[in-house]
Amino acid sequence: MDAIATPFVQGRLRNEDLSFTIRTSCARTGEPIAFEMDSELNYTILEGSERPLIFMPFVDFDHLEAPSIIDDF
Repeated sequence: MDAIATPFVQGRLRNEDLSFTIRTSCARTGEPIAFEMDSELNYTILEGSERPLIFMPFVDFDHLEAPSIIDDF
């Protein structure tokens, strides 16, 4: 999966409602997972487990050494 800015960030910057679809696989089982997420961080599971463990990494801005938060992911 390529690094992308979340719709929340892009939606706020553009003052638009945005959404995206992620297709990936479970790290433990290898089963496919697909979900949609929108500018308000609402999500819908399209394929795979009904309750996959999905996390969003947080950036510690006090210790950020990368040129941008995208580079820090």
